Amino acid sequence: MMILTNSQQIHIKHAWHASTADTKELIHVDCASHIYPDGSQGIHDMCFRVFEKEIVALCGPNGSGKSTLIEHLNGLLRPSSGNVTVMGNKLDLSRVDIWKDVGVVFQRSDDQLFAPTVLDDVMFGPINMGVSMEQAKSEALGALKAVGAENLSDKMPGYLSGGQKRLVCIAGVLAMKPRVIAMDEPTSDLDPLHAEMVENIILNLKNNHGISIVIATHDLDLAARISDRVCIVKDGSIITEGRPSSIFYDKNLIEMSGLRQPKVVQIYEGITKNLGIVMENYPITADELVKTIAPMIRQH
Repeated sequence: MMILTNSQQIHIKHAWHASTADTKELIHVDCASHIYPDGSQGIHDMCFRVFEKEIVALCGPNGSGKSTLIEHLNGLLRPSSGNVTVMGNKLDLSRVDIWKDVGVVFQRSDDQLFAPTVLDDVMFGPINMGVSMEQAKSEALGALKAVGAENLSDKMPGYLSGGQKRLVCIAGVLAMKPRVIAMDEPTSDLDPLHAEMVENIILNLKNNHGISIVIATHDLDLAARISDRVCIVKDGSIITEGRPSSIFYDKNLIEMSGLRQPKVVQIYEGITKNLGIVMENYPITADELVKTIAPMIRQH
């Protein structure tokens, strides 16, 4: 079992930042804190960045500050202190097209859907940004097609399944063509089919549309499968970040954060322990696990 020392964690963090030195920074949250009206603290001295064409996972238990951070990325919440910079500019809530930079998909789909039909709902964002009705309809239909929900355009949102609602919410944000989409628990409460659809949509948005994705989740299996970078959130701050293969093998860190290692990591650690083998590779997906253990099993 590999447990990263503090110096190793620092090295990993520095190595990550070195690898992104030439990558364009889209969002920079600089030591932001947020105090809610009842005096509770949502985030504390939060430092967070989003780079071009990446999927970054905010991983932490409920109440760790993930959702609060996401709501700061496009001005749904304002920091009590600190700054949020988007596309090189300090977040300006007076801009009509602020959601063109960063769109947010809420955890509860019903909080996002309100129009009489799905098409009306997805058209709302582009219309609100000042485009013509004809162009708004074209953008909406294109977004629905991109998430595989074009057959829902005439449906009433209230009568859709939970998975269908999530697809429509993603389409509603995608229709505004943002550079970054932040999703709060994107696969929570979904059946396996729709959870897989959302997962594939996230990968497609990054790989084929060049959109950076931020996901807030306590599902480390999901984060291991799709994220390029993982940020562990605890008590309103990011306590460490790095590549999934580095972060998820630090069992002490993960458990101290109120989380559990991904299943692939648990299985691989169990196999190497039972076989008495020192780990050399650190698989985080099922495919990587199979490729790693197949030679080991043949040798034993």
